[in-house]
Amino acid sequence: MITKSKTKHTSLSMPSVDELAEAGAQLGHFKNKCLPKMRPFIYALRNNIHFIDLDQTVVKLQEAVDFIIEQISAGANILFLGTKPIAKDIIEKYAKKTGVPYISQRWLGGTLTNFSTIFKLVNKFNKMSEESESDAWQKYTKKERLDLTRELDKLRTMVGGISGLKKKPDIIYIVDIMHEKTALQEAIKCKVPVIAIVDTNANPSLVDCPIPANDDAIKCIEIITKLIAEAVIVGQKEKKDEVKNEVKEEKKDNKKVKK
Repeated sequence: MITKSKTKHTSLSMPSVDELAEAGAQLGHFKNKCLPKMRPFIYALRNNIHFIDLDQTVVKLQEAVDFIIEQISAGANILFLGTKPIAKDIIEKYAKKTGVPYISQRWLGGTLTNFSTIFKLVNKFNKMSEESESDAWQKYTKKERLDLTRELDKLRTMVGGISGLKKKPDIIYIVDIMHEKTALQEAIKCKVPVIAIVDTNANPSLVDCPIPANDDAIKCIEIITKLIAEAVIVGQKEKKDEVKNEVKEEKKDNKKVKK
């Protein structure tokens, strides 16, 4: 499990309880769908529907943000995952904004547990993409080019979002662990830390950093994913600043040696 960071990053504007409530983050599932391990994150039962304690949501969001900034600044890579209809566009939007790999169409079984095979598909996609943008396909007939285009489109759907992934992700951010069961199982097996929005029908103990919230509300998903993306950007900036400082120190040392 993710432990609390010693450093609390205050550079990001955390959503308030009121903002989360306005986005519908507090609305859970019906009582009969609630898993016992989610009860600590629930504060009320009304009209047979569980309501999530948004004070705890804010606390868990802060933990997630701190962890992401520290890990990204240390060189870790993160994968954004959300394939259900209301999440896919949001995942793609913020993953592209931060320049991190994402999966918004379908999780390919073995993405973590058999990464070498997935990596071959990624390489094939990248190679075909380069060829399609050059004159390499002009030597083929019209029908052959059409077949190649169809194959490229299929690969784009499969691995287009992870085309820049060179190794297994160090962290995965998931929207709805019930919908992404296979991905979660692979992450657990490969010991890849998971940060996820966890609704009242899910088991938070399966996730390293559960963010208790409504994973069926588009505004809620947007608020949380936007914050996760901002944390990634802060971590990336800290990493760049650290590299710049190292270069400066190296130049200073070289000057001293010459003297």
